[in-house]
Amino acid sequence: MSEATNFFSKAGVSAEVAERFADLHPPLEKTAAVTEALRCLYCFDAPCMGACPTHIDVPKFIKKIASGNLEGSARTILEANILGASCSRACPVQVLCEGACVMHRYNKQPIEIGRLQRFAMDALHASGDPLPFTPGADTGKRVALIGGGPASLACAAELRRRGVRAEIFDARPLPGGLNTYGIAEYKLPLAESLREIDMLAELGVEFHFETMVNAAKLAELEASYDAVFLGMGLGAIHKLGVAGEELEGVTNALDFIAGYKSGTLKDVPSRVAVIGAGNTAIDAANAAVRLGANEVHMVYRRGSEQMSAFGFEYEHARKEGVRFLWHVTPVKVVGEKKVEALELAQLESAEDGSLVPRAGPHILLEVDLVVLAIGQATHAEFVSTAAGKDAGKVRLERGRIVIDRETGQTSNPKFFAGGDCTNGGREVVDAVADGKRAGIGIAVWLEGQHANA
Repeated sequence: MSEATNFFSKAGVSAEVAERFADLHPPLEKTAAVTEALRCLYCFDAPCMGACPTHIDVPKFIKKIASGNLEGSARTILEANILGASCSRACPVQVLCEGACVMHRYNKQPIEIGRLQRFAMDALHASGDPLPFTPGADTGKRVALIGGGPASLACAAELRRRGVRAEIFDARPLPGGLNTYGIAEYKLPLAESLREIDMLAELGVEFHFETMVNAAKLAELEASYDAVFLGMGLGAIHKLGVAGEELEGVTNALDFIAGYKSGTLKDVPSRVAVIGAGNTAIDAANAAVRLGANEVHMVYRRGSEQMSAFGFEYEHARKEGVRFLWHVTPVKVVGEKKVEALELAQLESAEDGSLVPRAGPHILLEVDLVVLAIGQATHAEFVSTAAGKDAGKVRLERGRIVIDRETGQTSNPKFFAGGDCTNGGREVVDAVADGKRAGIGIAVWLEGQHANA
């Protein structure tokens, strides 16, 4: 694993891209961190802790920063959230821990919990120390985890701490899922995601890259491993279903973000349109601005009050220079061999609340690149058609894997699941929470199986 770990450490974007995607929230200096930590009231019944899906003991880790115990602070964070470093950067703290801070009651700025968490985790990384945990005594059991994203990583960490071997199978050449490939560089740099995974590798988590798991492979894993965790996330971004969509210059937000993070995409044409209004769409639009586009439009069929992106993300995009076109929908991608324009129909609400085309001419928006960000499809169907004798018992609802929310166990007791393939796409920290619960659930189930053997 050492060779792979060394490779992870060296991965990263080019210096030019790194400069364009400087930290959205720069790290705190030591004095500023201690000053901020001393503002905390260290609430006994802390609402910030309840608002965190992984229930990090926020007052405890902040108090340790105030007292200079950074190792203890990092340990407190990692005990609850093994991906505490990436979550400190990628979490929408404004609507989670910081949104619940009691300082709001006194009309004061909330404690900067995210930046303090990052301060503690950065200190751990800078020290060169390993994770403050060791693997549990070997149980002789092993678990296959499908997908290398946050849910699988969190699950694997819990398994290793309990002496269960954890082997992750991922179709891509690097682990991390959306943390590595799909989160804007100014939030979570590629190198930071991989540095965090280095520490998990040192804990004994094994990785199998560029390994596509289909129904046949899943049946093989089911037969060879003591349990299987399904953490493969979601599938491809939806298509528009309009003429011209196959033209050169039409891509999707995940490929677009992965492209510049991996270094294969270094610049963009002058005029870009992003279709959709979620947080991923915002990330893509902001990236287009930072990569040199002169005009970036976000195209959405409803109004700003209905967009799924967080309000603070919307305001950030406006500051970046992104323009918004509301109540319109693409009806055609115009061009000969490559994109030249988007034909947009204006929409209005019918009496039943549905959206219908408004009478009048269509809008022609001249663009050179179209980025689709209109939601992702599920791709869990293969788990219900796998060739294994029990795999077909994994139940799906609307393409999502149905689980026991306390343990992550599916309708097939040997299969557990978590993350976007079960909840349809939420935050990184939600996937971590799912994986953590499932890791504990798997370990308890395996122990029960051993006791009954």
